[in-house]
Amino acid sequence: MALQDEFHFIDQIKPKRVSQSGLVAGIGDDAALFRPTSHMEQIICMDTMVEGVHFNSHTMNPYQIGYKALAVNISDIAAMGGIPTYYLVSIAIPKDWNEADLLSIYEGMAMLADKYAMDLIGGDTVSIAETLVITVTVLGEVETGKHFLRSQAKPGDVIFVTGTVGDSAAGLNVLLHNGIEHTLSEFDEALIRKHQYPLPRVEFGRLLSTFERVSLNDISDGLASEANEIAKASGVILQIDEDKIPFSEAILTKYRDRALEFALYGGEDFELVGTMALSDWDILQKKASERGYILSKIGTVSDGGPAVFLNRNGELQKLEMKGYNHFTK
Repeated sequence: MALQDEFHFIDQIKPKRVSQSGLVAGIGDDAALFRPTSHMEQIICMDTMVEGVHFNSHTMNPYQIGYKALAVNISDIAAMGGIPTYYLVSIAIPKDWNEADLLSIYEGMAMLADKYAMDLIGGDTVSIAETLVITVTVLGEVETGKHFLRSQAKPGDVIFVTGTVGDSAAGLNVLLHNGIEHTLSEFDEALIRKHQYPLPRVEFGRLLSTFERVSLNDISDGLASEANEIAKASGVILQIDEDKIPFSEAILTKYRDRALEFALYGGEDFELVGTMALSDWDILQKKASERGYILSKIGTVSDGGPAVFLNRNGELQKLEMKGYNHFTK
């Protein structure tokens, strides 16, 4: 690692200002200290990204790596209906990485953190032989009793999803075939952006918190996997209608034949999939439309299971939980 002075590096990444009023002590002390907000439950989540598994130099630059490493954690906070507040970063740095590239990772995180008024409050840096490993921990909060769980789906519920799905996997496919510097079409660039710069649906999660009961999951491993997690946790059947799954113009133009595969099993869209009472659906649709959110009803929940089925022109196909698995080769 081409870092001459670790303390100098820490000074460079130390935030110049504080966004959260509850922060008492951040970087510079042995541990971070903050005051929880009254009447709020605390949320904590953590994800690790490994070079060669989640990214490589052909798919993302250091700035994009930092952005995405934070985004995937913020998405987990959104799936709980919460507000992200603080983050910590532990990074194992290969010896051939230089300080400029490392700073770029933190700059990518800082750009997204500023959008949500988050503070970097700690972490660790160590040297490693070859492979970059970055672990991000995010803290958040949600009003007491207003959190979402996968176990809250009930028969008769509507299944919904935000945005469009499959774009990230399609974007990765473009990158793996063309590389990061290749001249690309407008549709290619749109798909790649969804892979490199996913936008956590925090604001939509907050909108959902105005409803009495919602089950929710973020799409990290693919629509099939996330739907199965809800079905298993709630003990129900989720039936998804193929013709209701929302696809972007870009994916239908470039990968029409693979769009369904990418949506069900590609992952890393970081949209939200969930269920809610049918009686609340029209109200949610109206509120979403007023705010410019893309929202689609893609199916219904029924008694039985747990299982997930895809309705393909009246024929039911069982969807297995086979999104991306890091331990399967």
